[in-house]
Amino acid sequence: MKQSSEILIVGAGPVGLVSAMALASAGIPVTVFERNAGVPEDLRASTFHPPTLDLLARFDLPPQLMAQGLVARYTQQRDRREGLIAEFDMQLLEGQTRYPFRLQCEQWKLTRLLADRLRTMPHVRMLFDAAVERVAQDGAGVDLTARIDGVETRHRGAYLIGADGAWSTVRSQLGIEFEGYTYPERFLVISTDFEYADHFPDLSYVNYVSDPEEWCVLLRVPTLWRVLFPTSPDESDEAVMAEPSIQRRLHRLVPRGGDYRTVHRTLYKVHQRVAARFGLGRVFLAGDAAHINNPLGGMGMNGGVHDAFNLADKLIAVVGGGAPATLLDRYERQRRAIAIEYINANTARNKKNIEERDPVLRRRNHDELRAIAANPAAAREYLRKTSMIDALQRVEAIA
Repeated sequence: MKQSSEILIVGAGPVGLVSAMALASAGIPVTVFERNAGVPEDLRASTFHPPTLDLLARFDLPPQLMAQGLVARYTQQRDRREGLIAEFDMQLLEGQTRYPFRLQCEQWKLTRLLADRLRTMPHVRMLFDAAVERVAQDGAGVDLTARIDGVETRHRGAYLIGADGAWSTVRSQLGIEFEGYTYPERFLVISTDFEYADHFPDLSYVNYVSDPEEWCVLLRVPTLWRVLFPTSPDESDEAVMAEPSIQRRLHRLVPRGGDYRTVHRTLYKVHQRVAARFGLGRVFLAGDAAHINNPLGGMGMNGGVHDAFNLADKLIAVVGGGAPATLLDRYERQRRAIAIEYINANTARNKKNIEERDPVLRRRNHDELRAIAANPAAAREYLRKTSMIDALQRVEAIA
């Protein structure tokens, strides 16, 4: 079969478009397939960690994202009953990153910026309403069949990146198992214009609130607060999303005279899963197609962007620089290890701690957080881990 230098990318979310930008910036032709009518602009991830911003600085994107987001210098661990437990100042990371803060900015703002740039590149094609149906490969390339505007089309590339989310068609076509588990409870996210900072003293933009009955997460984005609650497996989706139920949850957090105005609400299942393989032959998985986790820590989208840079740089070296194709094997060794040992392990631990019911263990967790926050050296190490700086540096040690 004919050899191609083009890279096919399935999915136009942050991971797919970061991959496309990295490859296209190196002069490699790219075609992106997105099943939706345009670049997705859903209210999903909203936190950019410092090393992610360091990576995106390659394309001079952080200033534009910062202009559309909120710089969060502090993160807080709180408790519904005790109030503030510990506050962490991310300025302690100064000198280890160009961006010693978390940026609160919806992920669709990144994808919109990337899509606008990619449209100006002559060697980039972005195909929408393009549902990928089949993937096959041989020793010289990858063949992809997509239905575009109802018409079956065939495409060929040198390699393919599956960045098509948790229900990845690419992963399914490869027959790769998505190992792990699904939590019995679902997560409810409510966006409201209610100003929580007027009711909680010194509230930061990023707050993890523990409670044995109903923990929550309070995150600020530029115009709204996003509040995340767990829900009981015994509650139906309809009951959870009903207006009285929404109002009860919000009033338990901060009682008020009238109803809360909500701008957006969503209910979703939560998983801790990692693909058994991150690559097979000339086809690779990245982002949610390769690993998914609960959102406590904001590591999902960030880890996916780290996947994208890692894989794209290796493809650039192989396709554009003549490096041996065996270099690509390192992608799976590096990023799968981080997904298992770091991203999934830490997010699972975060959930366990925030929902802890045993009073002795709750007190121990709180005391540990207070002690870490009070010690600048310990706080710096804590922030290196929670901001994913350690994870990115550990990757380089994996041969």
